Amino acid sequence: MTTTSAPTPATPSRSRRVIAISLAIIAALVVAFFIFANLYADWQWYAQLGFQSVLLTQWTARVVMFVVGFLGMAVPVWLAIQLAYRLRPVYARLSSQLDRYQEVVEPLRRLAMWGIPVFFGFFSGFAASAQWETTWLWFNGVATRVTDPQFQLDTGFYLFAMPFYSALLGFVSAVLLVSLLVTALVSYLYGSVRIGQRELRISKAARIQLAVIAGLYLLVQGASLWLDRYKTLVEPGDRITGPGYTGVNAIIPGLTILSVVAVIVAILFFVTAVIGRWRYPLIATALLVVSAIVVGVGYPWVVNTFQVRPNQFALEGEFYQRGIDMTQQAYGIADLEKSDFQATTDAEAGALREDAATTAQIRIMDPAVISPTVRQLEQFRGYYQFADPLDVDRYEIDGVSQDTVVSVRELNMDQLGAAASWQNTTLVYTHGYGVVAAKGNDRTTDGDPVFLERGIPAAGFLSDQENFEPRVYFGEFSPTYSIVGAPEGTAPVELDYPRGTDEGSSETKTTFTGDGGPSVGSVFNRLIYALKFQSEQILFSDNVNEESQILYDRDPSLRVQKAAPYLTLDGDPYPSVVDGRIVWIIDGYTLSSNYPYSTTVSLQQAISDSTTTAQRFALDNINYIRNSVKATVDAYDGKVTLYAWDDEDPILQAWQNVYPSTVKPISEMSGDLMSHVRYPTDLFKVQRYALGVYHVDDAQSFYQRDNAWQTPNDPQQDTVLQPPYYLTMQMPGQDEPTYSMFTSFIPASEGTASRNVLMGYLAVDSNAGSEAGVKGEDYGKLRMLVVDADTTIPGPGQVQNTFNSDPLISSQINLLKQGQSEVINGNLLTLPVGGGLLYVQPVFVQASSGTQLPQLQKVLVAFGNEVAFEDTLNEALDALFGGDSGADAGDTDVPATPSPTETPTPGETTDPQPTTPPTDDYQAALEEARQAILDRQAALQAGDLTAFAEADKRLTAAVEALLALGEQ
Repeated sequence: MTTTSAPTPATPSRSRRVIAISLAIIAALVVAFFIFANLYADWQWYAQLGFQSVLLTQWTARVVMFVVGFLGMAVPVWLAIQLAYRLRPVYARLSSQLDRYQEVVEPLRRLAMWGIPVFFGFFSGFAASAQWETTWLWFNGVATRVTDPQFQLDTGFYLFAMPFYSALLGFVSAVLLVSLLVTALVSYLYGSVRIGQRELRISKAARIQLAVIAGLYLLVQGASLWLDRYKTLVEPGDRITGPGYTGVNAIIPGLTILSVVAVIVAILFFVTAVIGRWRYPLIATALLVVSAIVVGVGYPWVVNTFQVRPNQFALEGEFYQRGIDMTQQAYGIADLEKSDFQATTDAEAGALREDAATTAQIRIMDPAVISPTVRQLEQFRGYYQFADPLDVDRYEIDGVSQDTVVSVRELNMDQLGAAASWQNTTLVYTHGYGVVAAKGNDRTTDGDPVFLERGIPAAGFLSDQENFEPRVYFGEFSPTYSIVGAPEGTAPVELDYPRGTDEGSSETKTTFTGDGGPSVGSVFNRLIYALKFQSEQILFSDNVNEESQILYDRDPSLRVQKAAPYLTLDGDPYPSVVDGRIVWIIDGYTLSSNYPYSTTVSLQQAISDSTTTAQRFALDNINYIRNSVKATVDAYDGKVTLYAWDDEDPILQAWQNVYPSTVKPISEMSGDLMSHVRYPTDLFKVQRYALGVYHVDDAQSFYQRDNAWQTPNDPQQDTVLQPPYYLTMQMPGQDEPTYSMFTSFIPASEGTASRNVLMGYLAVDSNAGSEAGVKGEDYGKLRMLVVDADTTIPGPGQVQNTFNSDPLISSQINLLKQGQSEVINGNLLTLPVGGGLLYVQPVFVQASSGTQLPQLQKVLVAFGNEVAFEDTLNEALDALFGGDSGADAGDTDVPATPSPTETPTPGETTDPQPTTPPTDDYQAALEEARQAILDRQAALQAGDLTAFAEADKRLTAAVEALLALGEQ
């Protein structure tokens, strides 16, 4: 009998092993190079911008925190495993089941003893690196010199220290818990802990290790409970943020008791490590759980139910006052200047004489409506575009401040169509051109904007400035990336504007001469950016030379966010011409959710209105906000400059310690820049949201909620809030008009049961002055008019309803809708003039299809219960105030009835043409139409169909007569 031995397994050839290892090394090198390329590109971008310290700080902090987190978890876990294994009983009798477990585990023991700590260490390291900002803020925190009303601690403790201590205790708890679990597991596997025959046996070494770790864990929980006492000051409650009577007299003492009990239980575990008695710490742990239920839940419920609710204001009033005071301080509304407003509702002749300067600047050009008009008149080519809505600004012209509607002409690469080759989109179409500025308070005969700056090449009062730079390489719609720059003497390839300066030329080209992006002059840098943008053309194109720069991350907000990652940016960057350069001005906020006793506001909800869609924020629920930084981005070279606008803000001070030398003092702001910064929109929205409840100063009114307000909905979009508006105006008590932002308030209500009458009017001085480095004395001053309750002033919704339902206005609106036209109502402005509140709404007409070009045709005004509807604002005010308002609006010189004019050529402004005033026949037909509408409505209400038909016939005849007269 012969046996055949099993064939020897084939040994992998040496060459196959070498190939596998080589491929693995090559793959690792490729991955490493891609990671390096991304990091190197980031470094190049920051270095060119001059903010490389920001990136270096982030890299350093993340690496340090990863190492700390990794070692902080891995080392204790490794020690726990090593001790549990090395102190195992050598001759322990194991069960057959444990024998099988050991047979499986033993071959992997060495790997597990190192692998488990490394595994948990990596997770802990990444978690710790995400907390680097919390750690660095704690380390660089500053004192605020403001104390909380409960513990008398500096509020800097809550802003900087408390978040760090909370994160640190959470981290240590996780380390101890993992260490406890792995200790128990190893002790069980190797016989230190034995369970059987209804008993638990633990070796002395395992007992000491488990008891010490458990004791340390309970000590940390005791510290955490002690910290929770301070956390109650930032936790939202029933009516206020922070503890009320129940919190101060039940919850905080209960947490103190539980913290002490946890320390006692921890001591009992340490005693057990010495004497070996588990009964006492286990009983104490059970008592801790029972105490947590009784002291932490039961006792506060009893106090709240049987003591606080029957006597709520008497017991809670003190804490309501804390909430009012701290909320007003946290949102910057503590210095609100309130005044009672006895509003008149009688529109008497000459009532606006004392408000002539305000009425002269009333904006009738709605930036949310006229964007298509500006696009049609100023776009020139399909590859240009303007923002929608437009922005608002102001300039001093001939010594007078002029409110303007502005925008920059940017590229629209989507319109290149078949011409969208890499060369065109990267090398040729690299920048927009010029800024457009129009008067906010005036119109042409046709109802178009009156431009102060327009055209290609740029023409107007801005381009007349010395060294004016119209090119826009950095904007909100700039291409993803462009490659610009060339050696001196090289023929330019970048399209400047579609109009030739030389004979026979149809376009003008230019070459970028600034320092706007990283160099791609070397082959290595070209390779890096070819990988970054997945474009081999960057590497192989002959048009990329030794002087070439690559411009990317060009959105102004993105550039500021990368330069100052700790800021939350305002949602409305706006362009302005400052010292001859087009710059983007952006407001930056520092936020916190840890200000004691300050109410919590959802940032997303507070700033959402008809002009701002809901956004997502890294920190949405806030209870502290400051406009700490004003930032500018040069539209030509992308230079980012940060100015410390609120240098007393403690959060900004802390971040300046983290990122030193990145923020310039306000003293370096030029006078021209000062004249264009403004009070930021989003901050004002948050403040008005808070002021809806916290405009009251006493706890009694706050408790009764008898004077709670809310922002009215936009009359044009009834499901969203009306936005605040910028306007040059004079509030009661001011000596002269100033650039301001305003909003109004109506009574707060639930559901649809709202009463749309004005209760309050809020304005903030938005003019920072024009002195270099010095804020205007009244900048940021909040002024509130509290409307007298005995006088009913209609709110925006009521006024809009009056406009829509007035028979005479409706008849004229119907005339404007004749043919292929549609009517658009502009922004409904509210102004405190004439001793009351004046409403102004421009009315635009555009084609219902095809090319739509909204043109201002009429203006609606209301004062009290009186309304008027005329061709110009000036006429409407005169009609409203007894034939003579006593003041002139900005459109005083516009003829009453527009006549057909020639279409203006791009770059030119159409001058107003004289027109013939309406005839008596026209007025008679208009009156007949108005009367017919009234008779028809009366007949319909009375159910008289015969009279209804007769009135309808008269209305048709009147409309036909008006149309015939209009064609003459």
